[in-house]
Amino acid sequence: MPHKWLRVAACALLAGWISACSLVGPLARQKPAAPAEPDRTSQDLGPISPLLQMMSNLPQGDPARQAELFQSAKDAAELTPTTSNKLRFALALATPGHSGSDPVAAQRQLAELLARPETLLPVERLLALVELKEVEQRLIMQAENNRLRDEAQRDDSRDKILALNRRLAAESDENARLRKALDEARAKLEAVTHIERSINDRKPNGSHTP
Repeated sequence: MPHKWLRVAACALLAGWISACSLVGPLARQKPAAPAEPDRTSQDLGPISPLLQMMSNLPQGDPARQAELFQSAKDAAELTPTTSNKLRFALALATPGHSGSDPVAAQRQLAELLARPETLLPVERLLALVELKEVEQRLIMQAENNRLRDEAQRDDSRDKILALNRRLAAESDENARLRKALDEARAKLEAVTHIERSINDRKPNGSHTP
């Protein structure tokens, strides 16, 4: 049995022990103690034993078996919506490790069941409460993971934009340098062309027939 379900059993046992202590406290002096009753631990956990078994089997089977177990719980909750069947389906939704797991839906359904605690046995309430707390913690962790992933993506995008801006700035500087070099080469070419034209223009004027 997984550790969290051992906690459920321990809590149920502790609750029974506290109830027994409250009865044998101040009233023990007023009337004889009642005869000891047989151990009811296994009897108290009996209603949730099939639920614990389902939660253990769901993530362990192959995909076909997982789908079969999940669909069975879903069909029972829809066709015969008793409190027990609703709790079974809510726990199937809350169990991680299979394709039907849905912590958001599980949180909603477990909260609805716990909103009417009188419809649940004490041990069922305890199991539903434990699973609700775990689902809420899982959702908090998922939200935090999503936030960190989004921040990492934004940081990565920001780095890419900065790198692109640096590249564009470098290319702009290179283009400016090339334009300047081209302007200087053009100016030199024009100067050389002007000199050559001046020389050619002076040749006819300076020449004479012998």
